Amino acid sequence: MATIFSKIIRGEIPSHLIAEDENFYAFLDISPLHQGHTLVVPKREIDYLFDLENDELAAILPFAKKIARAIEKTIPCLRVGIAVIGLEIPHAHLHLVPLQGNNDLDFSRPKLTFTEEQMSATAAAIRANL
Repeated sequence: MATIFSKIIRGEIPSHLIAEDENFYAFLDISPLHQGHTLVVPKREIDYLFDLENDELAAILPFAKKIARAIEKTIPCLRVGIAVIGLEIPHAHLHLVPLQGNNDLDFSRPKLTFTEEQMSATAAAIRANL
C-alpha cells in the first residue's frame, strides 16, 4: 500500500512543492512547527532512512542542504534544524525546521496552521531562493 508521501510525489494528493529531482521530493509540512517547515523524502518508498542504499543516503543531505539554504534566505531564523523521526509515516523523511531556539524541534509542541494562500506564498518564496 502506497504511503501518503508516495501519493504526494505522484500528484495524487496536493502539496506545496519546494523542489524535486529524480530521487527526492521536498514540500512544506502541513502540520508545521514553524513557517517554512519542509519535508524531504526519497521518491523510492522505503520505511527507514538507514535502509536507503548508501548512494541515496549520501545524496539526500546535499539535496536537503540546498533547501535549507533557501529556507534561511526566506524565513528569519538563526539556522535550519534537521530531524529524522519517521515513526508516524512509514516512508523515510527529513524535517527541515527554521530555528529561533533550542526548543523549536520539540515535536510535542502544538503545530501551527497556515492558510492555503500563506502556504503557497511561503513555498513560492523558498523556491525563489533556491
